[in-house]
Amino acid sequence: MDKNTICKIRDIYRAISVFEDTFEAQFSLSINETMLLCALSEQGEMTSGDIAGALGVKPSVASKLIRMVEDKQLIDRVMGQQDRRQMRFSLSEEGLHQLEIIKCSEIDMPEMLQEVL
Repeated sequence: MDKNTICKIRDIYRAISVFEDTFEAQFSLSINETMLLCALSEQGEMTSGDIAGALGVKPSVASKLIRMVEDKQLIDRVMGQQDRRQMRFSLSEEGLHQLEIIKCSEIDMPEMLQEVL
């Protein structure tokens, strides 16, 4: 791997970091929290294990994300019907509303990321 490749990767990483900061300032949600909402929007009810798999994160990270969006009242927690120990999560009305706001908003995308996307 040559030096230019490393430098390009660094530039992409910086652009992602700028995007994340801008996104969080605009919507009061991190990218991971938003990805969780999107996963629930696409899949419906999910367990914490399902969420971890869908987001590609460790279960402990998924639990933290769940707690954060639950505190913001963006998801609902329900007990499993067959196994009451298993919690299932779904989007709340507020979560659906927040996703619609994000989808309809102009989001400033750094030029470097526009080139990659």
